[in-house]
Amino acid sequence: MPHAMHATLHELDRLPVDRPMPKIDRQRIFGERMMISRVILHPGFQVPTHQHENEQFVVLLSGRCVFTIGTPGTADSQEIEMSGGQVLHLPSHIPHACRALERCEILDLFSPISAATGVDRS
Repeated sequence: MPHAMHATLHELDRLPVDRPMPKIDRQRIFGERMMISRVILHPGFQVPTHQHENEQFVVLLSGRCVFTIGTPGTADSQEIEMSGGQVLHLPSHIPHACRALERCEILDLFSPISAATGVDRS
């Protein structure tokens, strides 16, 4: 039997904000198979190289940042400078890091969703 489907409307300005590390504000909406995060990176924000199962699209709405793709210091490493209006696709398990050159507003789309505790998915 198919599961019940319903649409939900969200207002970005009313979503709770969390700050998982310094210089970042994040709001998230979780679906069954994907999630979207509205992220504000403040100047000087840096996240070290990491990787995850999730496929990720980084939609940079405004600002400038630099992504390091691959393992830093190796031949496969590259830097990509992004500015507002650009989209970066990060396949699953690709090592990447990010630093904000100025204030950035980003929409991150992840599939599958990231593990989260205490999240209301209704």
